[in-house]
Amino acid sequence: MRGNADFVIIGGGIVGLSVAFYLAREKAGDIIVLEKEPFLGSGSTSKAAGGIRAQFSTKANIELSMLSEKLFEQFEEDTGSKALFDQVGYMFLLQSDEEVAEYTRQFELQKSLGLDVQMLKPDEIPQFAPHISLDGIQYATFCPRDGLGDPHEFLSGYEHAARRMGVEIAFETEVTGIETTKGSIKVVKTSKGDIETPIIINCTGPQSKLIGQMYGVNIPVEPIKRQIVTTGELDFVKPFSPMVVDVKSGLYFHKESKGILLGWADKSVKPSFDISIDPDYTDAILEKALDRIPQLEQAEIANQWAGLYETTPDHHAIIGWDSKVKGIFHCAGFSGHGFMQAPAAGMISTEIITGKKPSVDITPLSLDRFAVGAIVHETNVI
Repeated sequence: MRGNADFVIIGGGIVGLSVAFYLAREKAGDIIVLEKEPFLGSGSTSKAAGGIRAQFSTKANIELSMLSEKLFEQFEEDTGSKALFDQVGYMFLLQSDEEVAEYTRQFELQKSLGLDVQMLKPDEIPQFAPHISLDGIQYATFCPRDGLGDPHEFLSGYEHAARRMGVEIAFETEVTGIETTKGSIKVVKTSKGDIETPIIINCTGPQSKLIGQMYGVNIPVEPIKRQIVTTGELDFVKPFSPMVVDVKSGLYFHKESKGILLGWADKSVKPSFDISIDPDYTDAILEKALDRIPQLEQAEIANQWAGLYETTPDHHAIIGWDSKVKGIFHCAGFSGHGFMQAPAAGMISTEIITGKKPSVDITPLSLDRFAVGAIVHETNVI
């Protein structure tokens, strides 16, 4: 590992490798990616459910994800690597009048920004998701451009393209400290030696707050455990089955191999780095799933795992320069949306770092928004 670089990217997940790829494509300078584990994507990237959507409640998130979907669609052209973006769509099931009102507002905002989203009546839902119970459902929103992807395939594509363009990736290299001089970055201290650099890009996801503590800045990102369960083969799962979100219960599910992947956000979980499997958490997911997919009664559990959401108070990412210390750029805090927003985050970060106008206005995603109270909450979080 060399002792100096123009850019040091901390974190070898999908976001960090996206930033590395777009910076290298711009020939911005010498780039090193630091990953503390033996493999890339060992953290939240490897635990992601694989959903890709632009159906959000705020302009910033909608536009960020619309750009990501465009970049997912042209991924092979950009990187030279194949990675499947299976555009089977995302469906949100709505039951109460309050849900219908809120998602109608979102629907109108999404349409105004150019998203191809539909409002479905119950009798229109089975053409997309014939396996679900429609009990209590008033409407559903559906976007056919949304879909599913394999985080590993996209991560690998970014890695190979970045390496070809000269990006160095240092494995088992943990950041142990950050030195500043007169308010500017000077040195990144690691378990394998020091690196002099003028720019650090913080892509550490759930560990972002720990990076901030190294140079005395609070980064309000908390690690929150979420669990996922997958089933064995099920004969009623169709190739066109979309991601489905039951808004009232919070359950989400999509096809996985020849079975189904099931997940749910337990709002009672406290921040921690614990990713052990909680059997009660799994039982809660299965109970909710049986209410919406009765045919699951005979299903067998194939696998289950836990991962971490990198959650901010308003469920938006933090993208931009640190105003307290010159030379630190943040690209973190995606609140469960890191995989799906990684391509756009990498491109926009590169545009800002290289002095270009960003493709999407990310002013609302500044770290300083928390200090000045300029917060708009993302409500469409699962």
